[in-house]
Amino acid sequence: MDQSPTAHPESGQSKALSHAEIRTIIVGVLLAMFLAALDQTIIATALPTIGRELGDLEHISWIVTVYLLTSTAVTPLYGKLSDSYGRRIIMLIGIVVFIIGSIACALAPSMVVLILARALQGIGGGGLIALAQTIIADIVPPRERGRYQVYFASVFLSSSLLGPVLGGFFAEKMHWSVIFWINLPLGLTAFALAYRSLKKLPRHERPHRLDLLGAVLLVAATVALLLALSWGGLRYPWASLPILGLIALSMLLWGLFAARMRLAPEPLIPPGVLHNPVVRMATLSACFGMGTYIGLTIYLPVYFEAVRGLSASLSGLALIPLMAGTVVGATLSGRTMARVAHYKRLPTAGLAVAMAATGLLAFYGQSLSILAVEGVLAVISIGLGTLLPVSMVATQNAVAPHQMGTATGTANFFRSLGGAFIVAIFGAIVLSGSGLNGATSFEGLSKVAARSGIDLAGVFSHVFMAAIAGFGLALAFLLALEERPLRGSAVKAAEAAVAD
Repeated sequence: MDQSPTAHPESGQSKALSHAEIRTIIVGVLLAMFLAALDQTIIATALPTIGRELGDLEHISWIVTVYLLTSTAVTPLYGKLSDSYGRRIIMLIGIVVFIIGSIACALAPSMVVLILARALQGIGGGGLIALAQTIIADIVPPRERGRYQVYFASVFLSSSLLGPVLGGFFAEKMHWSVIFWINLPLGLTAFALAYRSLKKLPRHERPHRLDLLGAVLLVAATVALLLALSWGGLRYPWASLPILGLIALSMLLWGLFAARMRLAPEPLIPPGVLHNPVVRMATLSACFGMGTYIGLTIYLPVYFEAVRGLSASLSGLALIPLMAGTVVGATLSGRTMARVAHYKRLPTAGLAVAMAATGLLAFYGQSLSILAVEGVLAVISIGLGTLLPVSMVATQNAVAPHQMGTATGTANFFRSLGGAFIVAIFGAIVLSGSGLNGATSFEGLSKVAARSGIDLAGVFSHVFMAAIAGFGLALAFLLALEERPLRGSAVKAAEAAVAD
């Protein structure tokens, strides 16, 4: 039987939190958020080196894809567990699993082992950012979140600036495993801070059932499709029996997953949450926008090394504008959102500008200097960044407090799923079009491509055109998003959401 939600702190006493207490809780979750955010930015520039040293360039995209896949599958589970048992204990569990996965990654002797270790790391990391966002939503009403925007911006800005540089530096000057060893002291510190600071966190409890079968079906369906995208045109012809069989298997499993969503007592992705038009449109917009962004962060270092001839360290520096610009755009959009009624206008313009800037890379990338490319990447990322706070706050603003973890988890679920698919699509374009066979490094790839008459710059033009399509879909769903007034208090937001 359904139970009414209760709101009380982890200690069991119900009281309003002061600004000082809110700040203490936010500091506790910021390091956990930084841990997950840094892992996303530090890995990108090290991928070419990892592929070269492990002797497997073909599967480097799986280092990212498998992390996105497992983190995607468990994100809704983290949301439901935190709704049932409290954010604090689930956050601590996520940090511990993430640390164990990081150690396994650092010790991996082969690409296969590294991919499996990244899957474990994703199980831990899948809840960190989603839970951090949920905790912030628990204690800060939507209209007041701009007051704390500087804290959030500092985390993503620091990870955006440090990640690409550290990843390239560690891979080139030290060893790629250092990018995972660094998670050990960071993770232990995050655990200690979260353990102490989250004790006063309010809870909005409602028991949930975990749909483990739904999670298994989701992972199996996604893996089958991603394998088809990764192997098609490279290991097997697109019309071959293995590729067609994988696609058919994926369609069957997706059908079973859809049936499970309708029949399960409490499915992995709650239909009631997705039936909310605000949640649905905001989630789909973020899915394609953030998914395209993730794909660019993974394959731009390949572009810089294979096409532009930069080293791993320099490719890390070259990636900074793409990483840091999203923080600028998100901060601007977050502050504007609290002051205007039509908060969609800024991200609508931002996505349109991002599409136009990506078009410059697609059609004129070969003639642009590195400095010009850096400027274009900054424009793209600032434009995309304006979407991120609008999509998340609009989602949280439209649901009741006891659904906050589930709704936030669902939004992050589709963002990660979009990232996994778009990384696979970009990978299929690059690998099938570049003649990877015979190359053991991205420097060698340039030579192999030259001997075969393959224009690598032209291959990446197709990647950038695919990115335009991704941003275009994000813009289309944003335009369909209903602008509901932001509630000034969590209570009013809950009452309005329940009434809806």
